[in-house]
Amino acid sequence: MLASDQDFGTQIRVHKAYKYRIYPTKEQQQLIHQMFGCCRFVFNHFLGLWNNTYATTGKGLSYNTCATQLPTLKGQFDWLKTVDSIALQSAVRHVADSFDRFFKKQNQAPRFKSRKHPVQSYTTKQTNGNIALGNRIIITLLHWKQLPKNPPPLQVAGVFKT
Repeated sequence: MLASDQDFGTQIRVHKAYKYRIYPTKEQQQLIHQMFGCCRFVFNHFLGLWNNTYATTGKGLSYNTCATQLPTLKGQFDWLKTVDSIALQSAVRHVADSFDRFFKKQNQAPRFKSRKHPVQSYTTKQTNGNIALGNRIIITLLHWKQLPKNPPPLQVAGVFKT
């Protein structure tokens, strides 16, 4: 006879995901588009650097070498300091992950991102209260403190992750 999970006192975790449609103001739209552009710039910069290094040495770069060069890139371009730093680090992580998948023959070679592509996105994480969930969704960088229309209930038990 097999023992069930409750016999050992373990709990079953349930992951829930909610998607919200936001209705940003003109100022918030501008901030979002600025974030898209900065993440695209960082991705394309390190993709070009990675391709050049691979063409000359036969070896690519690692995530750590790219991540350590990110502060010097922010020093060269002051407008990179105005956006979410975690999103820029995620763009560097996406470059490294795309090359890892390419060398494992899971994907094709990574390509440069274009602003004309209809799908634009960036990735951020919840740190230092930059994203909060309560009666409202609060995204501090975008000055977003509104609740979308017809939201699902926000009774969240456990840890909120992005």
